[in-house]
Amino acid sequence: MALDRGRGIVDVEGLEREDVQALARRETPAGLPFAVRKIGHVVLKVRDVARSAAFYTDVLGFRVSDVYPESMMPGGMVFMRCNADHHGVALVGGRQQDADNSELDHMAFEVATLDEVLRARGHLEKHGVRIDFHGRRRAGCQVAVEFRDPDNHRLEIYWGLDQIGNPGHIRPPDEWREAQSLEEAIENPPPGQDTTLHDRSLRRR
Repeated sequence: MALDRGRGIVDVEGLEREDVQALARRETPAGLPFAVRKIGHVVLKVRDVARSAAFYTDVLGFRVSDVYPESMMPGGMVFMRCNADHHGVALVGGRQQDADNSELDHMAFEVATLDEVLRARGHLEKHGVRIDFHGRRRAGCQVAVEFRDPDNHRLEIYWGLDQIGNPGHIRPPDEWREAQSLEEAIENPPPGQDTTLHDRSLRRR
């Protein structure tokens, strides 16, 4: 991997450096007749709607808004929310095997504090959830725990994602602080990220 520290460009496997530079320079056209406000919801195919609904409610804290029986949707369907929106995640039954993440790589859920990320790690471990990673990745600099749902979908709970305002300054790669654990992420924050815990007992030795 090669970094262009002036432009914030990363040369990654599968893209030639010229392609990476072209992508980094891509501009959004002016005058579009609409403006997307947010990513609204994700609908996942699952093998067992009841089992997956139990995971998303009991483990992740989502609330059920509505349910479609088999007569309305083959496999059944559950709509779940984590805020005032009717649904942020929905589940549709009928999947035949575990997800291979070839289409949807992962989806992420934001929490309000760093303490909650550490609490989430312990909570997921208590429920026997497969955890793939906890710490800080690179671009965006969020502190996160990454894990799997019962159908092998990759999920993330995170805090501290960089915010981009005017004039659109993006953190350069030399300010990224990749970390292979939550404790390392706390000890070595990027400039401007306050990793002070309210409950220091959450930090492991």
